[in-house]
Amino acid sequence: MTKDTPRQHGRQLPTAEELRIWRDFIETTDVLRSRIASRLQSDSALSPGDYAVLLALTEAPEQQMRSSELAAHIGWERSRLSHHLGRMERRGLIRRQECATDPRGAEVHLTAAGAEAFRGSTVPHLRAIRELFVDALTPEQLLAAGEIAAALRAHLDARQAK
Repeated sequence: MTKDTPRQHGRQLPTAEELRIWRDFIETTDVLRSRIASRLQSDSALSPGDYAVLLALTEAPEQQMRSSELAAHIGWERSRLSHHLGRMERRGLIRRQECATDPRGAEVHLTAAGAEAFRGSTVPHLRAIRELFVDALTPEQLLAAGEIAAALRAHLDARQAK
């Protein structure tokens, strides 16, 4: 095995050291996500789910997306997204309307209130990411974290395509 190629062990179980690293990775990631979510909620009253939806809509052409496209974009099941969008719609952050080209589908639109909530949450959210993630790592570690994330994503995408 070279430094640049992933290990190929087939069905061999992880070693005790590999399991220790796995648990450290997962447990630390869970704590990091929880703390960033808490900061987002306390700074802006948005949940991470709200932020994901608002970010996707903010970046979408005309600040709207079909609900099925939005679900795929943020990696949620359509039923989960539908329930979440109902809560966001009641708060005035988004609005849904029947799709003009397919009456079975819905388009999700960012409202002015949703755009304002997103804008108000962005700087505090980015500060939390800086403080809790970026500042904890050296520039080299940050690059390594990016490489690890890219390798994991490529591996998972390849396995899902099979």
